[in-house]
Amino acid sequence: MSTQTTPQLPLPSSFDAAKVGEVWRVPYQQRAVEAREWAEKHNIQPAAEDKTRICLLLIDVQNTFCIPDFELFVGGKSGMGAVEDNVRLCEFIYHNLGVISAIAPTMDTHTAMQIFHPIFWINAGGEHPTPAATLITPEDIHQGTWKVNPAVADSLTNGDYSKLEKHALHYVNQLSNAGKYPLTVWPYHSMLGGIGHALVSAVEEALFFHCIARNSQTRFEIKGNNPLTENYSILRPEVLDDVSGRPISEKNTSLIQYLLEFDAVIIAGQAKSHCVAWTIADLLTEIQLLDASLAKKVYLLEDCTSPVVVPGVVDYSEQADEVFERFAAAGMNLVKSTQPLESWAEFPGIIK
Repeated sequence: MSTQTTPQLPLPSSFDAAKVGEVWRVPYQQRAVEAREWAEKHNIQPAAEDKTRICLLLIDVQNTFCIPDFELFVGGKSGMGAVEDNVRLCEFIYHNLGVISAIAPTMDTHTAMQIFHPIFWINAGGEHPTPAATLITPEDIHQGTWKVNPAVADSLTNGDYSKLEKHALHYVNQLSNAGKYPLTVWPYHSMLGGIGHALVSAVEEALFFHCIARNSQTRFEIKGNNPLTENYSILRPEVLDDVSGRPISEKNTSLIQYLLEFDAVIIAGQAKSHCVAWTIADLLTEIQLLDASLAKKVYLLEDCTSPVVVPGVVDYSEQADEVFERFAAAGMNLVKSTQPLESWAEFPGIIK
């Protein structure tokens, strides 16, 4: 496949880096007019005409993770990680608008009564665990440190408290046996219908602009709405089967197939140590089952993702870096959003 140098597009005047860390309404009709004019001015063709097809997979670029003072803001090492990441991400999308064929954002989607939220658990005193600071292990359940809150059984298992107890113990055992992080009790976040669930406004605007300019429908992917399992990865839940071996959720096979049809898949989002890492790990597993050489078509935007860091509580920076090194060793490419695509190793030729 031949390679052609493709100059980066300029940033549209509507983009304001200073507003990336804020929540605001996207003026859709105005941006639609501007995007069509932008496409005409810069001779941007519909994505259907791309000979080399490139997908940008964005993991959980939502207010709950990316806006300061929201529930699970990913500050990273700098303290403003997700905001800084999203400035670079928006600029990357606009600069490469003419060659990104499709964009698929994932949407972490929760309700209050889920296995990783405080209401699900109580101690002997009837108190709920402190979110972000509580990890629940099999030993915690055996010792009675934490137990399932009987009050949630009516909503989740039609009042069958014993069934919910058995599931909870099975669940934390499965996490432990698989070598995954212990069950983390998270603050209520990404609540369906809430502001935190929405995409970051600046990113939403960039995706809408891309959709109109390239006539490419944004492919939204929902994850995390099953109350009985976590879903860090968009490709599969943390635990697939219940205590009886029956499925409680399924792999996202349609998305796996969709991604692997592209010539290149670029991945960014939050958080590097959790949902991004888990998604990439699951994608790598699927690739290795099919053809290990396909790993080279995956590009990880290292400067558009940050690890979970809660000062004085947890810091997953080292774990995140280690797992990204493992991805690179398997053939995936660690790249920077500020580098021209043509400089990325193994990147497929960009043909207009």
